Amino acid sequence: MADEKKLMWITESVTEAYKTRIFDVVMAHRRAPDGREGDFVSIVSPDWIVAIPWFLKDGKPYFIMEEQFRHGSESITREFPAGLVEKGEEALHAAKRELMEETGIRGTFTELGCVCPNNAFMTNRQSFFLVTDIEKVSEQSLDPDETIDVVEVPVEDVIRDMGTGIYDNGIMMMAIGFFMRYAESHPELKLRG
Repeated sequence: MADEKKLMWITESVTEAYKTRIFDVVMAHRRAPDGREGDFVSIVSPDWIVAIPWFLKDGKPYFIMEEQFRHGSESITREFPAGLVEKGEEALHAAKRELMEETGIRGTFTELGCVCPNNAFMTNRQSFFLVTDIEKVSEQSLDPDETIDVVEVPVEDVIRDMGTGIYDNGIMMMAIGFFMRYAESHPELKLRG
């Protein structure tokens, strides 16, 4: 491990620069151990979750995914169900809630991992859950600004295409990475038909 005394900057003050409905921008004034100092921008966001619903269809593994318009890229993407963790909510509860709201599905959840999406300037964490034994129990219950189509996609297609075309989402690359690591000890998750 690196020498923290040489690397750790000390926060001297934090001021809110801009507030939005999904994140805040803050300015932190920090000092390095060698005396250098500066102002650094951070995005303060609620934690996020991703649910990776998996099932077998005719002996072939599939994912449940969503197609939706993304305002940042002004494009339609294909992603796993995902969302924000509400204040006071546990990540697992948020994953179950978001999956139910966006797809009407429930199942058995296994946490695959939790990371910072970009610790250079973001303060939140992202949790990833594999969902098996899925069951459709209701219709979608979407937020007013959501329009989501739910699709079934073969696991091998998602693994092959992730990071290209409609799969252009870095968080989904993380999800596939966690899934692939878990599948190393559970090869049935990647069985080919």
